[in-house]
Amino acid sequence: MHKFIEQLPIVDVHEHHLPEVILQREVNLLQLFQQSYAGWAQARPYCLPSESRDSDPMLAGAGPTTWESLAPFLDHSGSNFFVRNLVRAVVELHGDGSAEITRDNWPALDAAVRAAHRRPDWQREVLHRARVTTVITDAYNDPLLDPRPALGANYRSVMRINSLALGWHPVSRDHNGNSAHELLQRAGLKADSFDEYLVALDQLVAGLAARGQVALKNALAYDRDIHFDEPDEGLARAAWGRAAPPPAERKAFGDFIVDHLCRIAATRDVPVQMHLGTGIIRSSHPLGVAGLVERHPRTRFLLMHLAYPWSRDLLGMAFVYRNIWLDLTWSFLLSPSHFKLALHEAIEVLPNESRMMLGGDNWHVEETYGAMQTARQLIAEVLEEKLAAGYFSRATAERLARRILHDNARDFFRLD
Repeated sequence: MHKFIEQLPIVDVHEHHLPEVILQREVNLLQLFQQSYAGWAQARPYCLPSESRDSDPMLAGAGPTTWESLAPFLDHSGSNFFVRNLVRAVVELHGDGSAEITRDNWPALDAAVRAAHRRPDWQREVLHRARVTTVITDAYNDPLLDPRPALGANYRSVMRINSLALGWHPVSRDHNGNSAHELLQRAGLKADSFDEYLVALDQLVAGLAARGQVALKNALAYDRDIHFDEPDEGLARAAWGRAAPPPAERKAFGDFIVDHLCRIAATRDVPVQMHLGTGIIRSSHPLGVAGLVERHPRTRFLLMHLAYPWSRDLLGMAFVYRNIWLDLTWSFLLSPSHFKLALHEAIEVLPNESRMMLGGDNWHVEETYGAMQTARQLIAEVLEEKLAAGYFSRATAERLARRILHDNARDFFRLD
């Protein structure tokens, strides 16, 4: 199974390949660590309700690489799998055979990273080596991004709806600094009333295909709780036009807009990706979205990250609600051992083989490469274990592998 899976192409359903990051020509080894999930081992970049920050650390520049700047990652967090995944990718892509980044070899690796990123074809070369044929990117700092002109014809994007669910006033912004009213202006739309706002949202979704966008992305788990209650239109309307509506009105506005967008998505056959797990963790349990999923049986929901750490609850939901698909992204970078257990159960529980797909969820191609290598290895191990137990035939295992890595995403996102 390992050899079979190694040669399969991948449709990568989730990255954060931002043009201003991935196309940089001056990138050093320290920056790869800071602008990756290895950086999360040092500091969580998103804020809890009790916290604030001045800027996005993922978009900040890095200083020169030194051993002292690398040591917090390699020594203090060296057992964390975010770090392990990136180390393996860096030494494989830039190294001379060593399995680690050390005091002795870091200068050579740093020089190799800087030289590679100066080459205009580096991004394409790494994706080709990873056998990634199509990338769907989430440009969270530019929800209307058409990625094709900057990143290539094999890219598509998703439109984040966070700012739209917080768009009760022009000054309101999501945790990434996006304003719904600014997005509408850029798209040539306006909303001077609540009713005009609802119409404008429909027009915004209608323009997805022209912008190379293939889905909506709900990452509100980083902005608020994900219990999307039955819509209360009166309370939602009360928030409109107020710079600081009370909490109940803010929540009602978001609940109503998310519900409205899910209804539009069903009408236009557009899938909805949704971040689950972690985030504002006390309010991001997957069962929080059960009501939303149930109210919109014709909307195709791609629920993300195996809702770590609540994967078993998510699998139960995916068995009951047949409009749920699972994005395995990030779960195998959080914990390979948990991922293997969850994948064993997912194979057994999910109603059919169309339900799983995966992505890298990264900023730089080195981390994407490492994520894909990790995913291939873990999926192969699980399928080998299933074969050894006599659970199914080799033909079934190979068919399932092709579907998880490529075919399911192609069909789900209606890709050519």
